[in-house]
This record gives sequence, C-alpha cells and structure tokens, in this order.
Amino acid sequence: MSSEKSFYRSGELAELAGVSTDTLRHYEHKGVLARPLRQANDYRQYPAAALQRVWLIRRALAVGFTLDELAALLNVRDRGGAPCTEVRTLAAAKLADVETRLREMVELRDELRTVLKDWDARLAHRAPGQRAHLLESLNAGNNDKPANRRRVSQIHLTKRKKGEEIK
Repeated sequence: MSSEKSFYRSGELAELAGVSTDTLRHYEHKGVLARPLRQANDYRQYPAAALQRVWLIRRALAVGFTLDELAALLNVRDRGGAPCTEVRTLAAAKLADVETRLREMVELRDELRTVLKDWDARLAHRAPGQRAHLLESLNAGNNDKPANRRRVSQIHLTKRKKGEEIK
C-alpha cells in the first residue's frame, strides 16, 4: 500500500497508522479526527492528510496529552488559531507531574531497599519456620514516612473540600 494515495479506507489508514479501525472511530468520536466522507457502499473514505493526523495524535498521546486536550487544541488549530502557548503550558505541567512521580518512585525504591535490609537482618536471626514479623514491621515508624504524611495530608484536604470533619 502506498502512502501517496489521495484517500484511504478505514482498514488501509488503520494499517498504515498502526492502529485499529475501532481506534479511528474512537478518535472521530472524541473529535481529534474529522469524520470522513462516505463512499456509495458506506465505506469511510479518509483524506490522505488523516494519516499525518493519526500519527500526530499517537505521538501526542505517547507524551502524555489526553484525547480531550488534543480535541480542544486541534479544534483551535483547525479553525486557524495558534494554540502554541497552551500546548507548551500543558506539556510543562505534564513534565512537572512526571518529575514528581519520579521523585516519589525514588523514595519508594529507597524505602523498599531499607525494608529489605531490615527484613534480611530479621531473617538472619530467626530459625527456619520461626516468624520474623516482617509485615508487622511495616507499621513501625509509620507516621514518619514521607509517603504516609503526604497521604494523610491528601485525605485531610479532600475531607476539607467535601466539608467533612477531620478526625
């Protein structure tokens, strides 16, 4: 199949773009891909530019944009606007979120290393079959762990927003 055709049927476009025909229909429904013309036999007939559009959508999804965000941005662009500042702002927020999650993952990794070191020491001093109370040890110093403090703060914030009493 040549990618130099002027129109593609659903199956052709899907194959070239590396998606399913269901995905194409989903993109149409979400407003990121224009509804195609219909042939006399009711087959969808996408313009050649739809291939570039699907590739753009897939790449944008891969870097963290949502279909709803893309629909809004592409709608502005398709109407002649330039949503570049908004695109950059959204991407910067996504990067900040990734960096936060990375920090949290590093904290989790470090905590797991500490837990495993403690458990190895506990197990080294126990006879086979004797309980080492490994799971119970997870509660020791529970309130001192950054992840737990964050979790409690998030719960309190959610309760305040809902007007619930904090106990």
